[in-house]
Amino acid sequence: MKVLIVDDEKNIRDSIAEYLRLENIESRTAEDGLAGKRLLEEDVFDAVVMDLRMPGMTGLELLAWLAAEGPAVPAIMMSAYGEVRDAVGAMKLGARDYLVKPFDPEELVLRLLRIGEETRLRRSSRPADPDEDFLGESPAMRKIRDLVGRVAATPTTVLITGESGTGKEVVAQAIHRRSLRKSGPFVAINLGGIPDSLLESELFGFEKGAFTGADRRKEGLFETAAGGTLFLDEIGDMPAHLQVKLLRVLQEKRVRRLGGAGAGIPIDARIVAATNRDLETRVREGRFREDLFYRLNVIRIHIPPLRERPEDVLPLAAFFVEKYARETAVGPRALSPEAVAALRAYRFPGNVRELENMIERGCILAEGREIRPVDMGVAASPPDPPAADLAAVSGPPVGGTVKDLERFAVVEALKRRKGNRTLAAEDLGISRRTLHNKIREYRIDPDRPL
Repeated sequence: MKVLIVDDEKNIRDSIAEYLRLENIESRTAEDGLAGKRLLEEDVFDAVVMDLRMPGMTGLELLAWLAAEGPAVPAIMMSAYGEVRDAVGAMKLGARDYLVKPFDPEELVLRLLRIGEETRLRRSSRPADPDEDFLGESPAMRKIRDLVGRVAATPTTVLITGESGTGKEVVAQAIHRRSLRKSGPFVAINLGGIPDSLLESELFGFEKGAFTGADRRKEGLFETAAGGTLFLDEIGDMPAHLQVKLLRVLQEKRVRRLGGAGAGIPIDARIVAATNRDLETRVREGRFREDLFYRLNVIRIHIPPLRERPEDVLPLAAFFVEKYARETAVGPRALSPEAVAALRAYRFPGNVRELENMIERGCILAEGREIRPVDMGVAASPPDPPAADLAAVSGPPVGGTVKDLERFAVVEALKRRKGNRTLAAEDLGISRRTLHNKIREYRIDPDRPL
């Protein structure tokens, strides 16, 4: 958490800053409202603590600027006067809280922590940002991100290929979320995980009396996914006799329940299929219908294994560290230098799924704040150079959070493009305006990014 302290009395600024430091809360100070306004324009804060009456620009005037033009930063107002009308005026302008001097510093810390928790809960409950579907800046992931964005708005059938654990369902969900069907259901079925005797009724449904035990009508998944997306995972494992029925459904856009008669029921589901099999080889061997393959293979999205895009390992690892530290309620966690080195050296036969499981295990078993290789169940490797020497190497910072790694990526792009923001933004796959905001947020000098 980072807090801005604005007060015209130096001893008050310094004493609050020192108390916050003891509580591991970062802070910056400003001697009046105008200085506070400048810092709020050039830096990012989680909260601002300000005095009510100051020369130049008062606390109420700074609060009014925040409400009208400034960043959305929660504010706590301080005043030695304790007049009710001051508190009312501050609250009307958007102050989150009000403290009367002198106050117990512990009370201020509690209120700041409450603000931090509210912010965390609000962020965790916000709608998913489509750009968070694909962590990592490898060329392969940038290409996939672009392809997903282009195909999502169309009704075209998509075939996603890649080894187990690479995130094929994540890509399918991203296509759904970006599509015109995003308000409809996303229905997924693993075709290789259901016995043949049940798979047909799951997909196509059945009428009452269709077979022994069918005492009621049941809709199939093609009907359940109406208005949304049907994700057919492990399509390469589909039995041959059901491949014929699936092909007919895709061609006619109608489904006939088991025991049903007539022309069938119209379907309105976008089809996304995935497999870890080599379908071309299966077609040549006669194990997969060629006509069904071409019906599915309209747009192909191939996800390379994690070992072929090592630059994505640490951003993914940092994301999972934050996720599981929060979900398992174990407190803050970070990767040790030895853990970072071990992850860089590891080949990940289980791909992203294996990395996620390793990080979840590490968050739970770590005895302190740092996650060690043994906590993740992976062999240790020689540690990377210390942080002070990182400017001379090409790797991300050790033990970094997602923001640390994002800052590293921005710095590296600016270094590579010799400070040219347009080219750096293109390399990162973001807009020039977004890059400008990141430079400002991380206080990067684009002319000297090191």
